[in-house]
Amino acid sequence: MRARLGDRIVIEPAGVNGRRRVGIITGVGRADGLPPYRVHWLDNGHTTLLFPEVGAHVEPRGGGDDEHASDRDPRSVDR
Repeated sequence: MRARLGDRIVIEPAGVNGRRRVGIITGVGRADGLPPYRVHWLDNGHTTLLFPEVGAHVEPRGGGDDEHASDRDPRSVDR
């Protein structure tokens, strides 16, 4: 798992009574994007240090894997 500042991290519930958590990554432990991450949790406003486990995934800032997606004209079509 690799992340950058501003990416979202999502923790999916592990059991029936679990809850989904979403946070914004405000700090990355290593230059290559590997954990630990400092995360600002959207549900309670707390900031914690996170070592992600199974059930966690990163959603890149901007909503897609292409870091330049916002630079494209949505009307253009690659041929």
